[in-house]
Amino acid sequence: MLENLGEDKSIYIQISEMIEDEILRDILKEEEKVPSTTELSKFYKINPATAAKGINLLVDRDILYKKRGIGMFVQDGAKERIRESRRNSFYETYVKKIIGEAELIGISKEELKKMIDTEK
Repeated sequence: MLENLGEDKSIYIQISEMIEDEILRDILKEEEKVPSTTELSKFYKINPATAAKGINLLVDRDILYKKRGIGMFVQDGAKERIRESRRNSFYETYVKKIIGEAELIGISKEELKKMIDTEK
């Protein structure tokens, strides 16, 4: 967890997204222990309750689970759940807007596909 916290989103959301990113990048693997709320709060100089709120978002989504007395761990299948969630979000946030804007300015879907293909 070496990313800096920004001011564009709530800190607890940034904490949860950073953990998700580490899972997607295989820095944190399934069944591996994640940093504790205490470690996160010390590293980022934030309130432990804020770190816990970020962790709890991931617990609620079955990305992390708690081993009593040991800590939080990455759930089996977490990487695929994150990918699916982010794919859906990507579609809703970006793809729909691009298609809508393209239609508005007269770009056909074929032209849009060609534009995307030339960016490879």
